[in-house]
Amino acid sequence: TIPPPGRPRLEGADATHAWVRLWCGPQEGWIGFDPTNAILARDDHVTVAVGRDYADVAPVDCIILSAGEQDMEVEVDVVPETESSMAQPLAMGR
Repeated sequence: TIPPPGRPRLEGADATHAWVRLWCGPQEGWIGFDPTNAILARDDHVTVAVGRDYADVAPVDCIILSAGEQDMEVEVDVVPETESSMAQPLAMGR
């Protein structure tokens, strides 16, 4: 994440975190606010999931009981959202 001009890059700025999107009407559409980095959420923010809280969007939901080591590999395909997909408020879920 690139900080605003004149501001230092925040530690942990690129770690997974949440931001809020607000529907500002048909002319403005969705506006994203990233309080972690104190910036507007723009094209460099990658939406991995949409939910009401962490329980709705946890990337892994399981319990592992083991004495051994575990490794996890994750792949993400990034596809830009189209203007039409952002034009109207989301219904419940997505």
